Amino acid sequence: MLKYNYDTRLACGTICASGTLGQIIPPSIVLILLGDVLGVPVGDLFQAAIGPGVVLVIAYVIYIAAFAYFKPEAAMPIPQEDDLSKGEQWASALKAIVPPLALIIVVLGSIFAGIATPTESAALGGAGAILLSVLYRQFSWKLIYESSVETVKVTAMVFAILLGATAFSMAFTYTGGDYLVEEWMLALPGEKWGFLILVMLVILLLGFFIDFVEICFIIVPIIAPVAELLGINMVWFAILVAMNLQTSFLTPPFGFSLFYLKGVAPKSVTTKQIYQGVIPFILIQIVVLASILFIPALYGLSAFS
Repeated sequence: MLKYNYDTRLACGTICASGTLGQIIPPSIVLILLGDVLGVPVGDLFQAAIGPGVVLVIAYVIYIAAFAYFKPEAAMPIPQEDDLSKGEQWASALKAIVPPLALIIVVLGSIFAGIATPTESAALGGAGAILLSVLYRQFSWKLIYESSVETVKVTAMVFAILLGATAFSMAFTYTGGDYLVEEWMLALPGEKWGFLILVMLVILLLGFFIDFVEICFIIVPIIAPVAELLGINMVWFAILVAMNLQTSFLTPPFGFSLFYLKGVAPKSVTTKQIYQGVIPFILIQIVVLASILFIPALYGLSAFS
């Protein structure tokens, strides 16, 4: 994008924001963790998350299109390659898009149709990913080894956090902290709406400094019993939390998406430009989060609210 003179802030914001869509669009690790913590079927969460994910993508596209329309020099059209015919361009585009899209449809479709459990569909996705690497002629045993090592690292990290969170939860419960939180939150004005607004604000602020895994395993188990006592549907609650956690990937100073981009971006791209680029997308996510909270019917979530 920088090669074709795209606005640096627009390029940074677009890459960071689109990279976080995997936190809400199935198959999402955040939804899987929340499903386990809240005792909600992962398949139900995947189905409920499709609407918010699609709306968020549309909102991103509208913003980017508006930015390019009102500031055309910031996003000039990319010149076409003269050495490729239109047929070759279409063939190249379809080869890049259709196989990964088919894999996503197969993985999610197997869950939605009840053919496979989330664990079985994950294995199906892994096998499909290997086939795609063969199709794109990128398969190697080194790739399998590196992927396996990274998988073990991530799994070990999650289990280490889970062990620590379990110990904290036991100590918190033993000292009566859960009853204290329950009494305080049940006394909030506005009943479930007061509770939801406060929880969303707290999670949003915690997301500035804490990883989503810690929030899922430490914070959510504390507030989930109160949500159930207030009659809040856990599917709707999980989608709200997941959407909030997605926003935390973009919020300075510790937004993971920001650091990932800074690590691979050219030296000419400054941290300030990255921060400026993500601000509009953060605002978009907050607006969509508020609409999920107050207008769940817009996303087909009215049955869960």
